Amino acid sequence: MKKITYRPVYNRKRQLNEQGNALLQVEAYLEKRKIYFSTHIYLTPDQWDSKKKIIKSHPNADALNGMLREFIIELERREIDLWRNGQNITLDKLKETFQTSNKHSFLSFIQKEIEGSQLKASTQRNRMTTHYLLKKFKPGTCFNDVDSKFVYEFERFLYENQYQVNTIAKHMKHLKSFVNAAINKGYIDSNDYAFRRYRIKMKEGKHVFLLPDEIKKLENLASSRVPAALMHTLDAFLFSCYTGVRYSDFRNLTEKNIVKIEGKPWLIFKTVKTDTEVKLPISLLFDGKAWSMLKKYEKRLDSFFNVKSNSNINKELIKIGKLAGIEKHFSFHSARHTNATLLIYKGANITTVQKLLGHRNLATTQIYSEVMESTIVRDLKKCAKVK
Repeated sequence: MKKITYRPVYNRKRQLNEQGNALLQVEAYLEKRKIYFSTHIYLTPDQWDSKKKIIKSHPNADALNGMLREFIIELERREIDLWRNGQNITLDKLKETFQTSNKHSFLSFIQKEIEGSQLKASTQRNRMTTHYLLKKFKPGTCFNDVDSKFVYEFERFLYENQYQVNTIAKHMKHLKSFVNAAINKGYIDSNDYAFRRYRIKMKEGKHVFLLPDEIKKLENLASSRVPAALMHTLDAFLFSCYTGVRYSDFRNLTEKNIVKIEGKPWLIFKTVKTDTEVKLPISLLFDGKAWSMLKKYEKRLDSFFNVKSNSNINKELIKIGKLAGIEKHFSFHSARHTNATLLIYKGANITTVQKLLGHRNLATTQIYSEVMESTIVRDLKKCAKVK
């Protein structure tokens, strides 16, 4: 039996779309003939490693590479099924069985729903992560597989893979929205609603932030000998502590976002999450430390803002925390909590912090305003001075 060979092919037509992206396909080769299968993954040229045949420099590179591997494995599975059923293995037969299975595939439906949505790119990436996990959980999921048992078993699968309660809740919410969309489009009977008895579980998260002495430890670490591989991550994290910039916004920054107003440098950008304009006087925030950081990278700003994937940068922050002697487990998003908490500690009005963070609602800002014991002592001392 001759074996079909598979390999990923990027931008086969050598043409980018209006967004500057091109399609990633999988080539199937047999007996001097080729056909191509769409992975529905679109990348910019710098996000594809042509030598290693993997996705790189993409915010969701790990998940997308996993999806690519699963896609090829699924094609190989279809080929084995043909062989087991005693059929001649041809490229046309492979294509036929793959397309037929996709008509009933819940996972293919999810992928098309995400790609055809008007959701922001960051939200699409989040939902594609759920799609990847569902594919890892049960690769050949059809619409009629999605019942209450499927929901509970997927939840257990996430727990067994060490996901936290709120992360599991996020993926379950995504799954619920996919099920609802399938019902609305007639693929699943509403009488078979899988979430009828299931309740999504959440627990109130504790917002991790760093104290002034812990920030000092990181700053001291930055001025000492730190492995070059970690220095970029450390500087990016400290910059976010000084500015409150989210990971998604940090990655989108360019030199054009640095503007001089009356001779003073400001960081001006629109947030990815809420499309809100944020203006930060970086020469004033935390004694101009953010501005000093930008001057350190002034000849290579684009490379400064081009950080690794969120998961990889958080892994590096664990190493950095250990090197600095910080016992807390903190992530890149902890920098945003740190920024807001320390600004309030220093006496900034909460509505000012709201503007600096780009929040539309004050209630969102209040979540960040953790009260440190030192803040309580400071405020009580102020009260004691008032006669």
